[in-house]
Order: sequence, then structure tokens, then C-alpha cells
Amino acid sequence: MSLQRQLAFWALTLAVFVLALLLLRDVLLPFIAALALAYLLDPLADRLERFGMRRLTATIVILCVFLLLFVLALVLLLPLLSQQLAGLVARLPEVAAKLQALVMERGAPLIERFGGAKLAEDAQSQLGNFVGEATKWVGGLLQSLWSGGTAIIGVFSLLVLTPVIAFYLLADWDRMVETVDGWLPRDHRDTIRGLLHEMDTAIAGFLRGQALVCLLLGLFYAVGLSLLGVNFGALIGIISGFLSFIPYVGSLTGLVLSVGVATVQFWPDWTMPLATLAVFAAGQFFEGNILQPKLVGDSIGVHPVWLMFALLAFGSLFGFVGLLLAVPLAAIIGVLMRFALRQYLASNLYHGAAPKAAAKHVDRHAGN
Repeated sequence: MSLQRQLAFWALTLAVFVLALLLLRDVLLPFIAALALAYLLDPLADRLERFGMRRLTATIVILCVFLLLFVLALVLLLPLLSQQLAGLVARLPEVAAKLQALVMERGAPLIERFGGAKLAEDAQSQLGNFVGEATKWVGGLLQSLWSGGTAIIGVFSLLVLTPVIAFYLLADWDRMVETVDGWLPRDHRDTIRGLLHEMDTAIAGFLRGQALVCLLLGLFYAVGLSLLGVNFGALIGIISGFLSFIPYVGSLTGLVLSVGVATVQFWPDWTMPLATLAVFAAGQFFEGNILQPKLVGDSIGVHPVWLMFALLAFGSLFGFVGLLLAVPLAAIIGVLMRFALRQYLASNLYHGAAPKAAAKHVDRHAGN
């Protein structure tokens, strides 16, 4: 098959895949979640098999333990988080108004000194409009998060569907891998195997490592803010940890929320807002110097900017399913792009025909 026909075939395959995702995105969630669950738990099933346990038995044990821990965490955390979320949504306008008054109290004299009373009045009006719009947007976001949370609990009705799908996938995982391996074109089998291995290393390393980073950061922020007595500290900490899946977004969101709430709550005492700032500074140090190098490292091989773009782009196109697929697809695209770059750097298109001809001429005379 010519290169043009191969490119046309794979381009058509990609187009069909994207079209299928777009058309079926509303029903794909339980299957994507089950696939991710089976993928993450497969190494544990392999390890139990090496200890002498049958694959079916290992699958049943793993999924039962996972579901037990998941439901237990949901039962323990959901009442607290739902209560704090409702309280934060209700008090958000009050917090925003107090922050606005505090900013104008401290900043208006300075603005008036350099720009006059009219500029100070305009600044107060503009700040009021901005705070009002921001409060409305954040409040709507939190309410949609809650309604989406109940929808996600509807997703957790996936506790009925997802575990069943994950059970079959995990039980047959090795056989499916062997089947797919048997479909690989013979001429390019080793190259494709190498690429698939590189993709697997990138995706598995990032997903398992980053999930653990998010969990540890969420617990650290939640416990730290709760010990400081910051209102809604547990909720803000959990949100920060969850959003830490997107580089820098989780910590920045939690920092703004917690410092704003602490400032209103403890004003005029600056000790607690500074202590809140210290909690996030310690979390960033902990993440950047210990968690990321040890648990994630450079496994995905994707720049954080490209990762953020992938999350936003796939989330916009495919919704929650897109968020689940963003990191694996970003890793796959990264592997393919690096492979294409290696092929280009080794090709005549990069080196040109003249240097190779000259090299052959030199080799021929050296041999003589």
C-alpha cells in the first residue's frame, strides 16, 4: 500500500472516530469510566494473578474492594460537602460585598489622591459592577456544580452500570490486548508496538500519579484550612485538590477563594489570611518538590500548556466525556508527534539528498 493510501486510510479512521464521539457522547460516559477503571486496576489484577489467584477471582475481589471504599468515602464526605456548598453559595454575595467595601476603603483615598474624586467614584462603580458580575458567575458555577454533582451522583448510579462493564473489561483485558495485537500489520508491528508501549507508559504514569497527587493535595488543603477555622475550608480544599488535575488551576482557585473568605471572616486581623496563604504556599512546595517528581515525573511528556488546552478543547467538544478523554488523547497525540518528528529528522526531507550523496561518495573513496 502506498504512503498516500495509508495516510488516507488513517485520516478516514480518525474522522470516523471523532464523528462517533460527537454523535455518541451522551451515552459514552459509563463505558469510558469503566474503561478507565479497568485500565487503572489491570496492574493490580496482574499482580494477584502472579500470586496464584485466578483472573476472575482477582477481578471480583478488586472491584468489590474498590466499590466498598468508594461508597464509604461518598457516604462520609457527601453530607459535609453538600452542606458547605449550599452555605458558600448563600453567603457568596455577602463575602463579595464585604471584599468590595474593604478594597474601596483602603484603595479609594489613594485613587482620589492621584486621580481625583471623580476617578475614585468611577473606580468604585466599575468595581461594583465587576464584583456583581463575578459573584453572579461564580454563584451560577457553584450551583451548576451542585446540580451537576447530583447529575454526577446520577453518574454514580453508574455504580449500577459502570462496575458491570468494568468487570467484563478487567476480566478479559489480557485477551483483548492479545486480540488487538494480532490485528497489527505485520510489516509495521514492531514500530506500532513500540508506540503503543510509549503511549501506555505516558497515560498510566500520569493518570495514576496525578490522581494520587490530587487526592493528597485535596486532603492537605482541606485539613489545613479546617484547622485554621476558615469557613467552608473542607469544601475549598477538596475543590482545589480536584482541580489540581489541571496544572496551576486548582491551587490558584483555592487560594483566591480561601484568602477571600478568610479576609472577610477574620478582618481586621491579617494573621489568618496570611496563614491561609501559607497553607497554599506549603501545598505548592509539597507538590512541586515531592509529589510531582516522585509520583508523576515526566511520564506524560506533554507541556502543561498543551495539557490545559487539551482539557479545555476536549471538554468543550465532548463535555464531561471529553474531560475524561483529554489527558489520554493529549498523551497519544504527544507520542505520535514525537514519532513524526523523529521520522522527519531522519528523512531526506530534513537532511536533503546532497549531504547523503556526498557521504556515500566519501565512504566509497574511503573503502578504496
